[in-house]
Amino acid sequence: MYKLPSFTSDNQEEILAFMHQNTFITLVGFDGEFPVATQVPVKTVVDGEVIKLIGHIMTKTDHFKAFEQNPNVLAIFTGAHAYVSASVYENPQSASTWNYKTVQAKGIIRLLNAEETYQVIKDLTDKYENPKSSPAAFNKMDEAYIQKHLKAITGFEILVSDIDHVFKMSQNHSAANKESIIKNLEQSDDILAQEVAKEMKRNL
Repeated sequence: MYKLPSFTSDNQEEILAFMHQNTFITLVGFDGEFPVATQVPVKTVVDGEVIKLIGHIMTKTDHFKAFEQNPNVLAIFTGAHAYVSASVYENPQSASTWNYKTVQAKGIIRLLNAEETYQVIKDLTDKYENPKSSPAAFNKMDEAYIQKHLKAITGFEILVSDIDHVFKMSQNHSAANKESIIKNLEQSDDILAQEVAKEMKRNL
């Protein structure tokens, strides 16, 4: 991971908040020959010093087989990102760059049994569908329907052993450059660029 001290945070709560906010991760494993990856939603669970990532995957897939063979995995959390043009710098004859925020969590994955997988699906559904008001709530689904689809799914739990991150938002630039970058990104049609501008404003 490329990073400089100016692009990191000493605030563990800020890093965890980013993980809670950016729940659709890239989960990477290794099948013995090539890396394998899948995009999945996860729930980050913090219990004291212990951090776990909870989610589920389709069972008959290359990544499921890789996780069976090798439980060492990497979870990549990604936030908004944007190209930053040096044309708006005080000195435009400089290198342009890219602003972004990412967290990489390494850990050991444990594939769950049917009962545990059921609970994972319920918890994740309840997170996004209000159990009291949503017609798509878990408790409104037919149990036979749930059991049928559970046969194709395996839940997982990742015990996180190491977390690294880069929060690169032009912290190494002058105040004038930062304001110019923000103004330029705010004028972009790119929604992600606009989000980066908001993030930079919060850091001023």
